[in-house]
Amino acid sequence: MPNTDPLLRLTVDLLRPRLGRLLLATLLGVLSLGSALALAGIAAWLITRAWQMPPVLDLTVAAVAVRALGISRGVLGYCQRLAAHDTALRAAGEARTGIYRALAEAPPEVSMRLPGGELVNRVGTSVDDLADVIVRAVLPIAVAVVLSTAAVGVLAVISVPSAVLLAGCLLVAGVVAPALAARAVTAAETAAVSHHADRDVAAMLALDHAPELRVCGRLDDVVAEAQRHQRDWGRAADRAAAPAALAAAIPGAAMGAAVLGAAVAGIALAGSVAPMTVAILMLLPLSAFEATTALPAAAVQLTRSRIAARRLLDLTRPAPGGRTRPVVPPIPLRPGDRVAVTGPSGSGKTTLLMAMAESADDLTGARGFFAEDAHLFSTTVRDNLLVARGDATDDELRSALAAVGLRAWLDGLPDGLSTVLVGGAAAVSAGQRRRLLLARALISTFPVVLLDEPTEHLDAGDAARLLTELLTPGALFPADRTVVVATHHLPDDALACLRLNLAVSR
Repeated sequence: MPNTDPLLRLTVDLLRPRLGRLLLATLLGVLSLGSALALAGIAAWLITRAWQMPPVLDLTVAAVAVRALGISRGVLGYCQRLAAHDTALRAAGEARTGIYRALAEAPPEVSMRLPGGELVNRVGTSVDDLADVIVRAVLPIAVAVVLSTAAVGVLAVISVPSAVLLAGCLLVAGVVAPALAARAVTAAETAAVSHHADRDVAAMLALDHAPELRVCGRLDDVVAEAQRHQRDWGRAADRAAAPAALAAAIPGAAMGAAVLGAAVAGIALAGSVAPMTVAILMLLPLSAFEATTALPAAAVQLTRSRIAARRLLDLTRPAPGGRTRPVVPPIPLRPGDRVAVTGPSGSGKTTLLMAMAESADDLTGARGFFAEDAHLFSTTVRDNLLVARGDATDDELRSALAAVGLRAWLDGLPDGLSTVLVGGAAAVSAGQRRRLLLARALISTFPVVLLDEPTEHLDAGDAARLLTELLTPGALFPADRTVVVATHHLPDDALACLRLNLAVSR
């Protein structure tokens, strides 16, 4: 069903296993606000009956009922919030699990095509917006429909014209005002999503590569770009404020019209009905509108959740059209082979390596993929290397660090291998990080090692030397281990290895 509303699809999937909890929350919400309706009616009766100065015992039951309804409204409202938030939090947890599972099972290019900031934004705030639809939209709408119908039905018993007027005013407050609020927020929310993602991308770029950006003089520009996106976001929100303010004023105007109509009807019926009936007629509309006050915000939440649902569904779909990945036939690897995968950014080098990591065979055995953005932990140098092989000795670790050009760096550390890298990657430069990740690969025992851009951020001389040694059997890796390197450039003295060129096709 390609035309199905994405919000409806995801909401139904999330709520189907917990429909009972949702119905319980709705019932509690109806009872909570229903207590307000009943309280208005009993209070009206109590006021008019007390004016007639009856015996005090005649008012006792009504007085106790007023207290009971006042207490029950708060208790039931609290229970409703517990049930609603429990449902929403469980749904959010299930949604995140489903997204992570979908990303893990999808082709690598599905998640690799997005910047880190955009991916974090979609999985984080978009799931929150999707879960909020339960508490801030579905439940308020359900409660408002039930209570508005009940209020109109009770009023119709007393005065049909007043009931018709109340129904019209409730429609204005519960449909027209929310529609205006939703329309006002759509443009601002769409723009905000774009500005939010762009701001996060710029901010994460500044955080991840601050030393390099400072050296090349671009750090201030990147920070200024993030601030500019933040200001653009604020201006988009300001443009939506005017129509949103009108939507907020409409419910008050509709309530005033309904109360005024009830007052006119009460005056007309004063001579033919009991005073208590007239009081109920005039006070009931005030309580009836309490259920509709949350509907403009519910409409806004529906809009935000629909945008979030669309973005979450797009997250696990391949990008339509545009750049496509080349279809590369299986590469037969033999023990000791050296393969260089070259091509420009976006040509599919990382995707190819990830696909090769999944296709282990009996000839070459397990394959280790070492990503260019692999994580450095906020722990010791030793522990950051032992993640590749837990039984490696300190001598092996020092040897690996020396082989990648970090001997002087290690000797300068206050505690050597026991030095804690505070903040992980933030404690080293981008070049040192690449060398540490390469040292991990050296101490691993995978028969096939897949290296993604192992010499990025190194100066040209060191990069060429390391690439040559990586692609020379026995230089860095033993001659019987297979090494596949993805890189932008290949040194001239390494052309004897098997080379695979990837080109971007459109």
